[in-house]
Amino acid sequence: MKAIFLTAAALSTLSLATISPVKAENHNLVRRLQETRECSGCNLAGANLKNAHLIGVDLRNANLKGANLEGANLEGADLSGANLQSANLQAAFATGASFDNANLTNANLSDAKLYNVQVDGAVMIGTNINGADGFDINLGVGGGEE
Repeated sequence: MKAIFLTAAALSTLSLATISPVKAENHNLVRRLQETRECSGCNLAGANLKNAHLIGVDLRNANLKGANLEGANLEGADLSGANLQSANLQAAFATGASFDNANLTNANLSDAKLYNVQVDGAVMIGTNINGADGFDINLGVGGGEE
C-alpha cells in the first residue's frame, strides 16, 4: 500500500512539473499580448483572458483553444485564422472584429455583442450564439458562390 502511495505521489509531482512550464509560457504570452497588442501565431490555449481589454489586438492564427475570453473587449481585434475551438466568449464585445477563417467549433458566443463582425470562411460547427446580439455580420450559409 505504501508503494502505491509513493508511486502516485511521484507521478503527481512529475505531472505538475511538466504542466508548469506551459503555464509560465502562457502567462508570458498573455503579458506580451497586453503590452504590445500583438501575439500573432501565439499559443494561448486555455489562457484566462476573462474581462480583458483586447481592443485592436492582432491574434491572427493564434491558438486560443479552450481559452476563457468571457466578457473580453475584442473591439476591432483581428482573430483571422485563429483556433477558438471550445473557447468561452460569453458576453464578449466584438464590434468590428475579424474571425475570418477562424475555427469557432463548439465556441460559446452566448450573449456576445457581434456588430460588424467578419466571419468569412469561419468554421462554426456547434457554436453557441444563444442570446447574442449582432448586425451587419457577413455570415454565409450553404456552399460557395458560383
